Amino acid sequence: MDWGRFAEQMAAMARDLLAQESVDATLERITASATELVDGCDAAGILVLHGAEVESLAPTDRLVVDSDRLQEQLGEGPCFDAAHGAKGDRVFRIADFTDEQPHWPAYAPQARQLGVGSMMGFLLFTEDEDLGALNLYSRRPGAFTEVSELAGWLLASHAAVAFSSARTQAQMEQALSTRHLIGEAMGILMGRHHLTEEQAFEVLRRYSQEKNIKLREVARRICEKGTLS
Repeated sequence: MDWGRFAEQMAAMARDLLAQESVDATLERITASATELVDGCDAAGILVLHGAEVESLAPTDRLVVDSDRLQEQLGEGPCFDAAHGAKGDRVFRIADFTDEQPHWPAYAPQARQLGVGSMMGFLLFTEDEDLGALNLYSRRPGAFTEVSELAGWLLASHAAVAFSSARTQAQMEQALSTRHLIGEAMGILMGRHHLTEEQAFEVLRRYSQEKNIKLREVARRICEKGTLS
């Protein structure tokens, strides 16, 4: 591998990731970069676990989704382990799926049937949180080498920072939007019913609790309809 050229590509990718305008766009750029920059990578995706349920983010190929769903059904697989950071492992590389895989006796043979030849996975993490796993697939056994693994690890390191930053920005934007929406709803209630600011907020809070509806949605209803009824 031409490491000088690779370093230039990684630097360009890092800038590109931070320039994306949404979380989804950031994730799609991460997985596309994997197929572009990592030798042997035919497909890539990000797996996030919600308990035992799987969410497949930005898959570049149907193979990724099928593999994730298979692991969800079986309750085992390398991507599960990577997303959990199982046993402290943050990276895995399976050179050849035609060999026996004792760690995943149910998943491995069915993965071969899906067309998986070799895999790598990287826990996406920052100092504060684990974000999921970036998983790379090849249809060819033996496609991933130690050099591929190093390239994937470098990509995942940049990807984790970009993913976390994009998600934080999205959360901040949503929080600001929610605060504005609640403030607008309170203003409507205060004007129509001659309530104080505290009384208007208490109306929103009480309705939210009684109806088991998020406060943001209660505020949206008032802003759209002018009333809770």
